[in-house]
Amino acid sequence: MGRPSPVVGFCDADAFYSSAEVVRRPWLKGLPVGVLGNQGACIIARSYPMKRAGVKVGMPIWEAKQACPDGIYIKRDFRWYEAISKRMLAELREHFSPRVENYSIDESFWAGYPCPGMDFQASAVHIRDHMLRVVGVPVTVAFARTRTLAKLFADTSKPFGAVAVLDQDRERELLAKLPVTEIAGIGARRAARLEPYGLKTCLDLARASRRLVRDLLTVVGQDLHDELNGIQVTPIRTQRTPHKNIARGGSLAGRVKDAFTLYGWLIRNVERLIEELHFHEVRPSTLTVYISYFEHPSAGGEVSLGVPSDRFDVIADAAKIGLGKAWRPGRQATHMHLIASKLKRAGSWQQGLFDMPDERAEALARVKREINETFGRFKIRSGATLYANDFYQDPANEYDVCDIRGKFCF
Repeated sequence: MGRPSPVVGFCDADAFYSSAEVVRRPWLKGLPVGVLGNQGACIIARSYPMKRAGVKVGMPIWEAKQACPDGIYIKRDFRWYEAISKRMLAELREHFSPRVENYSIDESFWAGYPCPGMDFQASAVHIRDHMLRVVGVPVTVAFARTRTLAKLFADTSKPFGAVAVLDQDRERELLAKLPVTEIAGIGARRAARLEPYGLKTCLDLARASRRLVRDLLTVVGQDLHDELNGIQVTPIRTQRTPHKNIARGGSLAGRVKDAFTLYGWLIRNVERLIEELHFHEVRPSTLTVYISYFEHPSAGGEVSLGVPSDRFDVIADAAKIGLGKAWRPGRQATHMHLIASKLKRAGSWQQGLFDMPDERAEALARVKREINETFGRFKIRSGATLYANDFYQDPANEYDVCDIRGKFCF
């Protein structure tokens, strides 16, 4: 397994969120299950039986209940989904490849090798069955010559598929049947650019002039063209690319007009953001606060920190200034986001000449972090969050914070 592999493996969990719920609630197996987003307002994931009933992602709960009155609707729990995701990743790394990339919460690429005594097709079946047996989640597994081909063939083999396509004639046979929109990265707009040139199927795109594809779809399209032709462009990344920005925020659980309530939400998001800064060991030099308003344009306020910092008091003070720039008195705010940018990695930041360490603030932050890690997030939180205390007291929001890493959530 130490030798370079000309084959890429790909694993994608089937209906992941609802499948993860089945792991801890086995009686849900085979039933129409919907996973709910913010405040239970809409569907963010659904099982295949619910999908067949006509329920779509993003559908409001009241419409989903009309389409699927027998459905079982469950509050999301991203902490649980993250635990299942890590288990899947560990199984791949321990048993099937020394080089695995965690592409998303439910998808992984790896340097592909056949299992001992098996060809690639049998290996795909073995890995699929292993994941279901050990982790409890149904997955689709594919082997192909490139990442793009592996993901493409897996997507068209779901659910619970296992396929190895390494023969070029077989590749082209399958590509001829698939529209270009099946390729991850080509949506309706890009497909519209290709259509006047007769590039409608994946095979059309693979056979087209490389220069034409670059002209139409820039270097991104050129890379996809190469991958469709079996040329590996993107390597397996066993470590995540360092963040350029880190953000926290989301819905305000309604329409917020009161400045103090908005301030409570601001500090809540500051605490969430600092958790992530500590995890990645980075400090921002710039903080931006964005506010979305009901029936009014969004607004933002950017603040320079002067010296990179991850301290609560420094971030909170900057966030208050940013909020002052983004706030529109009298308007109803619906969403808030804090974005930390110009990040400095551990060891690369330097204190300002007059920026003396605050031992008391750092000690308080350390104690707060240790207590929350031991007894649960936000067991100790800033008193300013009391302005948004209705959110914390509502049991419906028990695990509403969707801070799973590497995944953008509703």
